[in-house]
Amino acid sequence: MNKDIRFPISIDWTKDEIIDVVNFFEIVDQAYVKGAERDTVLSLYNNFKKVVPSKAEEKQHFKDYEEQTGQIAYEVIKKAKSSRDSIIKV
Repeated sequence: MNKDIRFPISIDWTKDEIIDVVNFFEIVDQAYVKGAERDTVLSLYNNFKKVVPSKAEEKQHFKDYEEQTGQIAYEVIKKAKSSRDSIIKV
């Protein structure tokens, strides 16, 4: 992962919430680079949704991330939800 990426986070979040969001975006990157375990993707997405329950806010964070990385978090989630494969690769 490019070290210059600024993860889309809010100053209102707790340290644990920031960690949950960063972990989610790191698994998105992993799904693009080498593949990621489906169950881990879904688990980290569930943690992300606890921090960002609003669909509109989620879309904005996904857009910010995509603009920096070219990676589409929604595609990773969509594939993880629809696939029966244990490894998700986008």
